[in-house]
Amino acid sequence: MQAFVKVVQTGSFTRAADTLQTHKARLSRVVSDLERELGVRLLERSTRALSLTEAGREFFERAHAILGSVDDAKQAMQRVRGEPQGTLRLTCGVEFGLVAVGGWIADYLAAYPQVQVEADYTNRVVDIVHEGVDLAVRVGPLADSSLAARRLGVLDYGLYASAAYLRRHGRPASPAELAQHPQVVYAGTAPQGHWTLVRGDEQQRVKLLPRLRVNTSLAAREALQRGLGIGLLPRRVAESNELRSGLQRVLPAWSAPEVPVHAVFASARYLTPKVRAFIDLAAQQFSGAA
Repeated sequence: MQAFVKVVQTGSFTRAADTLQTHKARLSRVVSDLERELGVRLLERSTRALSLTEAGREFFERAHAILGSVDDAKQAMQRVRGEPQGTLRLTCGVEFGLVAVGGWIADYLAAYPQVQVEADYTNRVVDIVHEGVDLAVRVGPLADSSLAARRLGVLDYGLYASAAYLRRHGRPASPAELAQHPQVVYAGTAPQGHWTLVRGDEQQRVKLLPRLRVNTSLAAREALQRGLGIGLLPRRVAESNELRSGLQRVLPAWSAPEVPVHAVFASARYLTPKVRAFIDLAAQQFSGAA
């Protein structure tokens, strides 16, 4: 059942074999033996794709539920023991993974010697239930769902430029003066073609005519370091000691609205020690970081 379910979830004998750390030929024999035992064809195979038969779909749903119950039983015993152990499967966005989650993983592995981590850095929204993932770290507002979540913290943003740029061009005295400077725009901060800046209860919208527009904050940081203009960045990216960006804050009284970061998981009721330990560590490190 595990072999069959993993083949369906990954859509490929090759990918399923890699996930289960076995050989494709062996996995194919296991599924063929299962079909002979059941007396029905579960999968339609072609050179290009796999598809479920009607019987295969029903068997997949039942097998997936059975395996879920097995996992629940294992998790219950882990909760009794209280010790984080086993493989933690998590997913997060590529950029936030590089900026923050990778460090959390390193500290998690150092703190808990009985755990292993499989991390999927992807900008695809992973279905954590059907794809067998324990935990997702997601940036931004959460869509309504049946999943459980814990808020880890928020990303706050500020305006930055290099010291060399500011020596050459001076500092703007107000948001209105940003129009007189070349702008380096990270697309995640300007989905509608403008920056929204706040100072207490005051809010201003800055229309953008970017000199450079990029799709990651890391690329925007590099451009700002090269003195190409003024940009809006997460403080975690611009001010982290590890990154040593050398950027200076511009209009420090003004910032962009905060963006929440959550840990998302299937159920708070059946939270295993390995998942709980990672969430606790992430929340603690988030609160102590820039």
